[in-house]
Amino acid sequence: MRDFLADAAQTDPDAPALVLSYFAHLGGHYARYSFGRLNKIVALLALRLAASGVKPGDRVGVLADNAQRTIEIMHALWRIGALVVPLNTRWTPDEIGYALDAADVMLLLCDSAHEANARASAAGRPLFTLTPSARSLVSSLPDMDDFAGSVADYEARDLDRDRVAAILFTSGTTGRPKGAQLTFGNFHASALASRQRIGTTARDRWLLSLPLYHVGGLAMLVRACIDRSALVLMTPTRDTDDIARAVAQERVTLVSLVPTQLYRLLESGFTAPPSLRLMLLGGAAAPVDLLRRCCEAGLPIAVTYGMTEAASQVTTMLPDEVCRKPGSVGVALMGTALRIMDAHDQAVEPGTIGTIRVAGDTVMRGYLGAEAIDGWLDTGDLGYLDADGDLWLVQRRTDLIVSGGENVYPSEVEAALRSHPDVLDACVVGLPDPEWGQRVAALIVRRDDSTLDAATLIAFSRQILAGYKQPRVIAFASELPLTASGKVRRADVSALLQKHGGAS
Repeated sequence: MRDFLADAAQTDPDAPALVLSYFAHLGGHYARYSFGRLNKIVALLALRLAASGVKPGDRVGVLADNAQRTIEIMHALWRIGALVVPLNTRWTPDEIGYALDAADVMLLLCDSAHEANARASAAGRPLFTLTPSARSLVSSLPDMDDFAGSVADYEARDLDRDRVAAILFTSGTTGRPKGAQLTFGNFHASALASRQRIGTTARDRWLLSLPLYHVGGLAMLVRACIDRSALVLMTPTRDTDDIARAVAQERVTLVSLVPTQLYRLLESGFTAPPSLRLMLLGGAAAPVDLLRRCCEAGLPIAVTYGMTEAASQVTTMLPDEVCRKPGSVGVALMGTALRIMDAHDQAVEPGTIGTIRVAGDTVMRGYLGAEAIDGWLDTGDLGYLDADGDLWLVQRRTDLIVSGGENVYPSEVEAALRSHPDVLDACVVGLPDPEWGQRVAALIVRRDDSTLDAATLIAFSRQILAGYKQPRVIAFASELPLTASGKVRRADVSALLQKHGGAS
């Protein structure tokens, strides 16, 4: 299989590959890069990475915001034959360090905004900054003059379809995040299936509004090359006004969003410009009333069900069907098979809720340290198929909280809260939220005579967990509600926290 970027550069060297919209709010774009120009930059970067000691098969961590150089470095690592390990920029040093150890990362790359966390978590690994400045305390990559290789050596590369391209960390069914091993073949199959469903062409412009440490963001790098479409890169922001400006000013045709972003766009009065033909919505279950509002506003919403373990999209429902059947996530993409199984591992009839299983060329090799996937992937998600074969998602992984498109595993938050000396026990659940999809909430049992309050506990938690994992609602009880067998009744905990009224 040909290198994705090099193939595009050879067949369509002048086609636009990257549009930088850093100054969209000032009324213009910053620069545009063709596939040919981008490929030359990547070849130079690959040479510098090789000079820094990166070899084929090495695992390299990348802790950086969405930016031109971050995109270039991802392609350059693949060009060398290294594995990319994208790291969540919202993680604490402890969380970053865990991922570096779990993935056996040999070298860490960061940008200037994340140098402090990179230095705190590198643990003796070589560390380089992608955006050196006068204030940098991290070395920049060696110049190519320091290496005996040639740029021509890195202008193209054949890829092994079965070789792992990236390790992305995602919340699994137990404990800390798991490293999903995605191959070049997984990304390639995902790109082809997505193109077949949503009709991507070389005329399209994708707004890269999802972070590159999410599978939805990383997959776009491959899809843009295969489809010869342009990626529109905007300044990292949570401001939906910036997204709206970039969509209009750069004539964006496709944008991927999570429900929180869509909710904020609707609240701001966003209307779709003529150029925008599709808004791909994923990352969390979309409330039916949100979808109905989109249909009433004439927004071209395509709802998708996906996961890191399947290289992004698994099913997608196009706008006309979304408005006819709001709440469904559609049928499986080309090359992907779905089935619903009961507790006895038997397939169920349409309309019956069970566990969703997925098979196909997009399914990962397996988690780090676990056996390879052989056939069907048990997602742990609950859903059912209707008579048309459309999937209806009932719950994303038992007890998993999805807030603003970010996965939060309750056991990790509970462990952090229990580490406070005044906390005897804790139960963490997700409460419905119109903006975030869910918000993290915790019911706490204090030790005897403790006067611990919510503000103190949150301040403690912020030293351990990323911001999106922090409880937004905290209530206190003398004990947790338990079943006869001693298990926490999470439904009762949710009810108690709902009655708490959202105060923290």
